[in-house]
Amino acid sequence: MKGIKILENGIELPGIKTKNNEIEDFLNLEHGYIKKRTGIENRYYAKNEKIEDIAYKSVEDLINKYEKKGNDITKLKKELGLIIVATTSTNILMPGIANYIQKKLEIKNCISLDILAGCSGYINAFDIAKLYIQTEKVEKALVVGVDILSKNIDKKDIGTAIVLSDGAGATLVGKSDENKIYVTNIKAESDENMILTNAVNENIYMNGKEVYKYAVTKTVENINELLQKANININEIRYIIPHQSNLKIMKAIANRLNIDLEKMYINIQERGNTFCASIPIALNDMEEQKLLNSGDKIILLGYGGGLNTGSILLEF
Repeated sequence: MKGIKILENGIELPGIKTKNNEIEDFLNLEHGYIKKRTGIENRYYAKNEKIEDIAYKSVEDLINKYEKKGNDITKLKKELGLIIVATTSTNILMPGIANYIQKKLEIKNCISLDILAGCSGYINAFDIAKLYIQTEKVEKALVVGVDILSKNIDKKDIGTAIVLSDGAGATLVGKSDENKIYVTNIKAESDENMILTNAVNENIYMNGKEVYKYAVTKTVENINELLQKANININEIRYIIPHQSNLKIMKAIANRLNIDLEKMYINIQERGNTFCASIPIALNDMEEQKLLNSGDKIILLGYGGGLNTGSILLEF
């Protein structure tokens, strides 16, 4: 097998679109404060939706798009050998979200698993899917990133309340007969892992200053190592698609990489920080905007709780 390719993307944003002024009024902040600090203008909060339901709806969106392109969904379900879900906010331990999706899709024989790897979880999940496909254990895989963070926010904590959002994104991955570049640099560190934490039924804790320091140093190191491994110059990269953490962090990463900000795909202004869902949501938005073309070299960049940092250089 020569490589893998992204076949389709899907998205689900839960029902309540929340604007900055609502949060600013609640926290007694000056209007414009949130956008200035984070780049965010809107975010989505789940109302009564369950995390497994918004995960499945992102898959439904993907399947609908895939079918509209003339693909046979019955055939897809027979070829789908792996469903893997990355999340930080599940309260479902058994059966997992991936298993729930498998049941809803009425697939009887399939590997289904959920993983916990912080905000970088989608990167880990994507790479696991690639390895399963590469070794020909499965033909196609669904990779889903999903988080409902609004239920684990201290509404009075400015550090998290102004940033976090809910959402789900799904990616269908399959084998490619073309020689397509695929290089990874995925790492985890534990020494400072308490700067960003989230336990079941507890509020998210984030040391903003330390998270910023980590995010703008380790990500740049990671990407430079990735490019060296691939023997590729950053000028050859069409887009870096980062975890949508904070606009200031993404600007700092671009500055330290000495690249134009336009090379960093940013949609945090309308989506907020959705943790594991942010990269697949970005991929979906880019596809809808027709920003990606065959042969484009892109970098997916995840970073966050763990501390986990991971990047994938792939050819679209």
